[in-house]
Amino acid sequence: MSVATLGIMKTEADRRFQKKRRWGFALPAVIVVYLAYIFVSFDMAGVLGRASAENARTLVADSYSYKTHVSRDNRNGAVEIAIEGERKGTYPEGMSPEWVTLGETSVIDLGAGHVVSFGQEIVSYDIPGYGTITARPGRQGAQAEFPPGDLPEWINASKNRVTITTEAGRLTITRNRTEVLRYFTGWELFFFTLDSPFHGKGFAELVGLAFSGDQVVPGQSNISAMWDGFINNAMWRHGEVYWAIFETILMAFLGTFGAAIVALPLGFMAARNFTPLKSVRFAMRRVFDFLRGVDALIWTIVLARAFGPGPLTGALAILLTDTGSFGKMFSEALENVDSKQIEGVQSTGAKPLQRYRFGVIPQITPVLLSQVLYYLESNTRSATIIGAITGGGIGLLLTQAMITQKDWEEVSYYIVLIIMMVMAMDWLSGMLRRRLIKGDDAPAKKAKTPAPKAGPLPV
Repeated sequence: MSVATLGIMKTEADRRFQKKRRWGFALPAVIVVYLAYIFVSFDMAGVLGRASAENARTLVADSYSYKTHVSRDNRNGAVEIAIEGERKGTYPEGMSPEWVTLGETSVIDLGAGHVVSFGQEIVSYDIPGYGTITARPGRQGAQAEFPPGDLPEWINASKNRVTITTEAGRLTITRNRTEVLRYFTGWELFFFTLDSPFHGKGFAELVGLAFSGDQVVPGQSNISAMWDGFINNAMWRHGEVYWAIFETILMAFLGTFGAAIVALPLGFMAARNFTPLKSVRFAMRRVFDFLRGVDALIWTIVLARAFGPGPLTGALAILLTDTGSFGKMFSEALENVDSKQIEGVQSTGAKPLQRYRFGVIPQITPVLLSQVLYYLESNTRSATIIGAITGGGIGLLLTQAMITQKDWEEVSYYIVLIIMMVMAMDWLSGMLRRRLIKGDDAPAKKAKTPAPKAGPLPV
């Protein structure tokens, strides 16, 4: 090889290395510029500035705790106690939790030395380490008096409103109303409401009542009465929630399997080896592109406008989107079938429909089942969001609970149920795939052939 040739090769190698080096610097630079553009255009600095750690902490705390409201009408002195401030969780007249003492002067013991008193005219709050705050709510406003010194950050006071927030609870005083909020860990009244005869009983006591012959509710067994009290819980609405879960699964099931039933015959029309007319194949493939190109949420909005809200509208939206996806997958699977099996069935004198039934379907069944079951699992999650738009399923209840911005423990409850539903569908889908596609998990045991008995050697 000549020196000139070696020089040309070296020059070409250097040029290629320089090109790769430039690309090595250019690509990270483009990514950095793009990220900087996102940071500016999406106002990330403003988002970070508006973020509140205190609000986040309150939101998380509300998801696993509840608050009891002790309210006093400053106009007539009536005191009301309610879980989460809801009418369905209001204590009956004369009944109160052990930390509230009702009387001429109602005393609310918030624990750790924090005591609030509702007198005839004066409201007081004893705060350990700070002192006593008194207020005379009336026509002139809250009229609060504080210990000497500057007000701490956890006190927000004006002429007409005083809010005191401590670790023990929160006291709000206005002209017409005084309210104390105390937080507790857990989901109160989750099993039984205040008017249930089983409220406040421990687990062991409930088990004993379940197997007891003495009826707590006349004419109804204790187990039946417990179940009725739980499922018809006015605050947590377990019956409605479980029906909503069923509606969500039903939407996913109808949409997924309906799409599979529609897409299978259409897949034959889009397969090259089953439809010789190119125009038919082209038209069918464009139909599939159109159906799957429009997201299920868009189909949901269109169908809800046409047919009205409801679970069936959500199922139809899933059906349309999945028909496009299944049609493409099924047609590609049909184009890859083994023609020899079809010819073998044809040699027996089978008609075209029989050739498809016994020569084609068995070959594509594993692909069909695998994809359909996977989409069923995925659509269970999608049906939650679709239900929020169509007005059905657990998605609607979740959206309503989030819009109220009040009972975030209900939001947590719905999210836990959704996660459990997805996990159950994942397990069911995996089990069906193993059983229907791979067969039984347990390998067949090989029959042991008994060893031959020793005998006399041949002569």
